[in-house]
Amino acid sequence: MTDPISQLASFLARAEQLLERLEPLLPPARREPDWKAARAFRWRKSGHAGYLQALPRLPAIRLRDLRDIDDQKARIDANTRQFVAGQPANNVLLTGARGSGKSSLIKALLNEYGKRGLRLIEVDKNDLVDLADIVELLEGRPERFVIFCDDLSFDAGDATYKALKVVLDGSLAAAPDNVLIYATSNRRHLMPEYFEENLESQRVRDEIHPGEAIEEKISLSERFGLWISFYPFDQDAYLNIVAHWLKSFGCGAAEIAGAEREALNWALMRGSRSGRVAWQFAKDWAGSHAPAAAAQNARGPRGK
Repeated sequence: MTDPISQLASFLARAEQLLERLEPLLPPARREPDWKAARAFRWRKSGHAGYLQALPRLPAIRLRDLRDIDDQKARIDANTRQFVAGQPANNVLLTGARGSGKSSLIKALLNEYGKRGLRLIEVDKNDLVDLADIVELLEGRPERFVIFCDDLSFDAGDATYKALKVVLDGSLAAAPDNVLIYATSNRRHLMPEYFEENLESQRVRDEIHPGEAIEEKISLSERFGLWISFYPFDQDAYLNIVAHWLKSFGCGAAEIAGAEREALNWALMRGSRSGRVAWQFAKDWAGSHAPAAAAQNARGPRGK
């Protein structure tokens, strides 16, 4: 007859061997972020686990640096101010022309309201499947979090958008009141649209009813309570932005006026009169004409 103590020892040894084999398959312990290290974080993946990486260095762009988008700036600023104050606020979708200030506007909001508790969490499109885990990390915190999805778009058949739909407004569990989602995109409905999809539309009396494919695409963007559209800049607006950035680099009025022709040629070569192009020209011109002044200013660009 086997000794009970020996049986127990044998059982424990086998259990330990089993745990060693299972350990690589188990999810690692969640890494609690250092909330005091930064006001902005990026969701990163290590194997199958995700964690929030602190971003201590941020672009110094301010709301006052963003020119010729006053209406868009006022709308998202009001929504963010409500959110920071603990009042009802909407998820926001910023769409439109590239380089018109969409992402820079969100970064500027962090610089404006960071001292009042606003925090930014940047999440890549490929990591949207982790949104539920991210929200769980943020729930109950005293800060107010904006989850930032930049340059968001989905290909046909891309299923990751479903995770975004659930967090926005598609789950039995309500999203915590200290979390909003701000997304930028060049597409208003976030997904490609095809001509043949219009053929699915039906006429019911005097109304047009979209087909199922179009309804599916619209259903995602409709979950954002606030839509803000951005448009290409005309020549005067473009030159106004160039002048602002050249002035920030220490250039005088005469220098700014003398740079206008080169600024227009720069935009012509780039095929765009966007805020981003204006910022890039200002850096190039100030760096070549006034390197000392340019070195004193390290402001961030006007974004996507």
